Order: sequence, then C-alpha cells, then structure tokens
Amino acid sequence: MKPAPFAYHRPRSREEVDRLLAELGAEAKLLAGGQSLIPILNMRLAAPAHVVDLNFLEDEPAQPVARDGAVAFGPLVRMSAAERSPLVAERLPLLAAALPHVAHPAIRSRGTVTGSIAHADPAAELPAVMAVLEGEASVRGARGARTVPARDLFVAHLETSLEPDEWIDEVRLPAHERGAFEEFARRRGDYALCGVAAVPGALAFVGMGPVPIRLGPDDLGRLEPEDDIHATARYRLWLAERLARRAQESL
Repeated sequence: MKPAPFAYHRPRSREEVDRLLAELGAEAKLLAGGQSLIPILNMRLAAPAHVVDLNFLEDEPAQPVARDGAVAFGPLVRMSAAERSPLVAERLPLLAAALPHVAHPAIRSRGTVTGSIAHADPAAELPAVMAVLEGEASVRGARGARTVPARDLFVAHLETSLEPDEWIDEVRLPAHERGAFEEFARRRGDYALCGVAAVPGALAFVGMGPVPIRLGPDDLGRLEPEDDIHATARYRLWLAERLARRAQESL
C-alpha cells in the first residue's frame, strides 16, 4: 500500500520547524527515522496533510552528548549511534542493554532515540528506559520552550502531553551507574510480550499497560495488562514477575 497524498516540508532549522507546526498544527507529522511513521502512512492508519522532514536540519549532533550530569539525544541521533556510543556504555548501561532488543539493526540504523520517545508506544523499549531513569524531554514550539519530565510526558497509548504545535528537540537521560534490561518476545526483533527496565530501587515495564510507569520492586500489583491476541493478562503478569526478578539479580 501507499500513503495518502501529503505536502512535504524540508526545514533547515529548529526555528523553521516551530513556524511550520504553528501554522499546520495537528495536520502535520514529523519525520525523523520514519520507522514507525512510514508503515503507519503506508497502511493508511494515519493520513496527515503535511509531513515535516527533520533530516535536513543543519548542524544537528549525530551523537549523544554529555550535559549537566545527563546524556542528551538530539532529534537526529540514531539508535545505532547510541548503541555504539562509548558515552552511553559508560554512563547509561541500562540504555546500552536495552537498545539491542529494539527491532533489528536495519531499524536501529534509521530510527532515532527521540523519535521513539515521541511515538510513545508502550510496547517499545525506550519509553520504559526513560520512565525508570526519570528522564526529561526538551519541548519547544513557536510559543516557547519547556521541559517535561517522563512522568508527565506519556499520557495514553501512542499519546504524549505535547500540544499539536510542539515537538521534542532533545531527550535527556540522567547518568546512572547500574541498570539491567530483560524482555521476552516470541521471535528476535518482535515486540516483546513483556519487558522490564531496572535500576536499583525502581522498575518500568514494556507492554504492560497504556504507558510505561515507574514502580518500586514491591509494587507489581499495580500492573494492569490486558488480554490480546498475543498473550493473556495473566501470562504477562507471570512474565513480569520473573523478568523483574532476573533484572534485579543482574544489577
């Protein structure tokens, strides 16, 4: 299948993106890696009137950078760049452990860290990593900029708290010395039936609800997965308990 017709925009600066979103609002979708957006467009699950391509922004960092005790990811930092980054390996061992579980190398070579966070898929690994690390998103638009902590960013399945004229221009994850990631999928690269991101004293889960939430190790009773065609809620809870135990033992 092919996407419905849309107008294509190629901004060169963040300010130009701000202006376009102020003008186009909810009629526009941002394209960075495109690993989620393009299949959605091709299957016509979405039909935006405008696509704003971020890949031609000038002077954007292609690598994660250290900033104020955190590791920052600009809008064009690919997952593969983060996966190979010595900075990530040293300061974010949890992210380093989670990234190889994301789909396949071809997907990670184009998909971006910030794009995965903005897509807000609770079945994806990176939103759970952001939740458990209590990261934050730098959000901007023509009306100004603000910082949104992870706990306030994810509000529903594939939905964030951003306004239609706002976008995430950076994700910041606090450096953390210890972290572990575990997940179970039927096949390598498939969406996980359950996954867990762990740091000392806290967990966040993949595929266990409409948003990733940060829990204490004794709070698994707050998980509320649903039955679907892939697994029952009971089976997901069984997986959650065992994966959580395995991840905590790895810390």
